[in-house]
Amino acid sequence: MVRSPLDDEQYKLQFAGHETFPLRYGWLNKAYFQVTRVLSAGNGDTNSIFTDESAISLFGVGKNMVVSIRHWALAAGVIQVSEPNDGARLVPTPFGKILLEEGDPYLEHPASLWLIHWHLAARPGRATTWYWAFNELNEPTIDRELLSDRLSRRVAALRESGRLKESRIADTTIRRDIECFVRTYLTRPVAGRAIQEDNLESPLSELTLLQPVGVGGAFRFRRGPKPTLPDEVFLFALHAFWSQLYPTRREFSVEAIAHEPGGPGRIFLLDEESVAERLVSAAGLTAGAIRWDESTGMRQVYAHDLRRVDPIGLLRSMYRRTQKAQAA
Repeated sequence: MVRSPLDDEQYKLQFAGHETFPLRYGWLNKAYFQVTRVLSAGNGDTNSIFTDESAISLFGVGKNMVVSIRHWALAAGVIQVSEPNDGARLVPTPFGKILLEEGDPYLEHPASLWLIHWHLAARPGRATTWYWAFNELNEPTIDRELLSDRLSRRVAALRESGRLKESRIADTTIRRDIECFVRTYLTRPVAGRAIQEDNLESPLSELTLLQPVGVGGAFRFRRGPKPTLPDEVFLFALHAFWSQLYPTRREFSVEAIAHEPGGPGRIFLLDEESVAERLVSAAGLTAGAIRWDESTGMRQVYAHDLRRVDPIGLLRSMYRRTQKAQAA
């Protein structure tokens, strides 16, 4: 059995922090630019942005939402906590700069939503439930009760193994995390209204990764081709998966990329044929650093030196191409 990153102690697991609010439009932008503003002014105390009394008026939301904005900005990887010798302050990330300064500050391009989804679901951390749901859950049809039950069992197993140091994570905490997860991706029409206001608060619902099944509150993950997912985003995710989890490997099969925890096939809900189609374009987009080969009858992808791949450069080229097309 493939070892799950959930069992790896390098990842700190978290099942709260969002204050029950899913990620909303504009939140990442606000958090990122407030952090860069304070740093540019030479203040340096970026932690106080979200804790001072002025935060409520600064962000125009209640205190709990301010906490949630900070949580999602960290979980989505647009800001991070710096090293202790730098004061453990909040700082912008290279990904945040590409996404919100150079690329798509208002999240108008589907590529941006796929990238945010990747940062939430690819590794355990501030959005541990998001990781678990996309990488370890294999139920064909699910609902909130089943999700809560399965996650509670997984948490209990992690605690029994010594992986989780907390004596107990309350059932209400798990249920609230599951509810926030579902509301992040699932749109719910309301009688008499075309779109519920809550549906608009999470941009990731546009990816339609969860689909309702019937009228009883059940839903399923929508696996298959993803036409709005750019090849550059797929390769960005593949590079992260490969370099972070398997840095000494030189090849992967289509099956592994499609099914292994933390891989782009699991995170983006791609079937094997969709993964294979993406890999065919890898050599052209990476100047041959990642190479597809099926000459031996085994569909595999090779990389002899992943350092030759510039993942941020892939995103920069993608956004520049998008901006040119929009300007034409």
